[in-house]
Amino acid sequence: MTSQTSTSTTAAPAATQGSHMWVMTLEVPGRGMTTQYGTWTPPAGATRYDVFAALRGHIVAEHPEMASANCVFFSLEPNRL
Repeated sequence: MTSQTSTSTTAAPAATQGSHMWVMTLEVPGRGMTTQYGTWTPPAGATRYDVFAALRGHIVAEHPEMASANCVFFSLEPNRL
């Protein structure tokens, strides 16, 4: 059985949002999938990998069944148009 969830906080004014918008999808083939997204301001000097690892850790903390999941999608972009 495959399930999919999406989570985020309620849209906040741009001034209170993080500097970057992110989306991550994790999947345990044949068992489950989760997609989460939000905004975040990484600490000074953080690398893209640092952000990836922190966000993955956050998702796994909320969904322990995703600890061995494959990352099938990850996007991190500046939060501006």
